[in-house]
Amino acid sequence: MSTETAAATAEAAVPPPAGWEEARSRVYAVGLAAALPAVGRPLAETDGHTLAEPLTTRTDLPAFPTSSVDGWAVRGAGPWDVIGRVLAGNTPAPLTVDGTTVEIATGAMVPEGTTAVLRIEESSRTSDGRVTGTPRPKPEWREPGEEAHAGEELLPAGTPVDPALIGLAASCGHDQLRVRRQPRAALLVFGDELLTAGPPGAGRVRDALGPAVPAWLRRYGCQVRPSDVVGPVADTLPAHVAALRGALANADLVCTTGGTMHGPVDHLHPALEALGADYVVNTVAVRPGFPMLLARLAGTDGRVRFVAGLPGNPQSAIVALVSLVAPLLAGLSGRPMPALPYATLAEPVPGRGAYTHLALVRLDRAAGTAHPLRHVGSAMLRGLAGADGFAVIRPGTTGEAGARVPVVPLPLLPGERSW
Repeated sequence: MSTETAAATAEAAVPPPAGWEEARSRVYAVGLAAALPAVGRPLAETDGHTLAEPLTTRTDLPAFPTSSVDGWAVRGAGPWDVIGRVLAGNTPAPLTVDGTTVEIATGAMVPEGTTAVLRIEESSRTSDGRVTGTPRPKPEWREPGEEAHAGEELLPAGTPVDPALIGLAASCGHDQLRVRRQPRAALLVFGDELLTAGPPGAGRVRDALGPAVPAWLRRYGCQVRPSDVVGPVADTLPAHVAALRGALANADLVCTTGGTMHGPVDHLHPALEALGADYVVNTVAVRPGFPMLLARLAGTDGRVRFVAGLPGNPQSAIVALVSLVAPLLAGLSGRPMPALPYATLAEPVPGRGAYTHLALVRLDRAAGTAHPLRHVGSAMLRGLAGADGFAVIRPGTTGEAGARVPVVPLPLLPGERSW
């Protein structure tokens, strides 16, 4: 078969690309269908996980009437005889006699029978040691259930766990949380032309994705161990099949870099066929980032694994991460489909015809504007290093200055809140 005939055959075998928004929805749905199991974790080990069940409070919050100031818990009209002290952590005796008071600390339980709390700075003492002053009309304590009632749902399942949530859970009386097991990810780097140390030269380029992609995956909440990063894998079909099989033995998601085309040394598609994978998405109509893919395999244990084929060009690979890997991981973690914020384009951004254009931008959060960056070629990383995300220019349109467009944020560290 001639080279031209082989190329034509390979091109005919490639299905038409899925629309970018359709691909995101499809990938999220298969991830959610394969959501990872729930596990119990001590509170200190839950940061970056996802709630597998709603967070409810075990008691009223607060659980008892709590003084909000340092002062005097009084009963009846003053002046008041001092009969004791109440500190936080103690259960006080009731106040049963008018004209009596106990000194009380902020956070301490208000004694039964208290009619008011007098602030310490607004009180004085008589020559015989009694307390005088005028309590404020508004009670100076927090009532039981003021923040939440026992059994009330505070946050739904699917909420990412961050330090604020951990603190809330502790205040509710929880010692551990039911969370989704974090996805375990692996990375296979394909390409004999890649160097793993030193500067590029003599026809070989430095591998930029092997060090970077695991860090991106961790920001999406994945576990990636050093032993889970393998490569460069030799440019042969047996080497690709063996590397994929080995990675899939332990990982929920295997990302690969390069080999997503149908060239003479692109072995990803034949390797996936040899392993019995089926495509969830095979090419997406997005630029940069073409071609990318997501495939699904069922293990012998019945658990579903995924392979995300990222292009070899570095920026294109990150486009594939935000386009396919991010919604997949949201589904696997039981989180809602990531909603895209909007920003106003500060400058025009060209369209890409029938393809969605993901354009690198820097965000001015105060002004709500997105500023296009330079150095944004598929093989470039300079623009990415200064970016906050990608402006979405839909097919058949151009991004005019002043237009409101969706923005795909770059991932943050687990628990960080985006704009």
